[in-house]
Amino acid sequence: MANPLRDRRTAAEWAAAGQVIDFAEKLSCFERLASVVEEDLAALEPAKMPANWRDSVVTGKLEFGFADAQRRVPAVACDMTVTVDAVCQRCLEALRLPLETGAELLLLGLEETAEDYEDHEVWELEESTLRPQDIVEEMLIMALPFSVMHVDMESCRALSATADDEEDRTKPFAALRAQMTQVQ
Repeated sequence: MANPLRDRRTAAEWAAAGQVIDFAEKLSCFERLASVVEEDLAALEPAKMPANWRDSVVTGKLEFGFADAQRRVPAVACDMTVTVDAVCQRCLEALRLPLETGAELLLLGLEETAEDYEDHEVWELEESTLRPQDIVEEMLIMALPFSVMHVDMESCRALSATADDEEDRTKPFAALRAQMTQVQ
């Protein structure tokens, strides 16, 4: 059975069919997304590279239809999640980063506009056909934070080391402060 994420059709054909695509695919099936994750993980020493990072499962649902009653404006409702391996920019250690994204997209050609649909984002079609996998990959890539970091101090070696070593830290202005308090 063919994977509908990889099928190519016009936006109108997807919408007219009312196509609903539920999916659960390995990260390795999404080449561009896997490439972005791999580039980030390349900063790690080979021994610290997470095993099986390509096996993370991307899950989601795409629901194609029309945004208008006249059936002229193709649209898709998207929801997807994945947990990827990434590198914390503070401590340079691997971490698991959950990503969740969703949107209501209008599927319009480059020359088309849709001022009446403020609750939708526009997905500009550069070609006459589209492949749902491209939407999934692009949305997840855009959901990646610019700078990945651990959320809590306990998980981040750089933050926990800062808290533990605060007493041992050299304080270059301590002598100046002491002199200033003596003068006053």
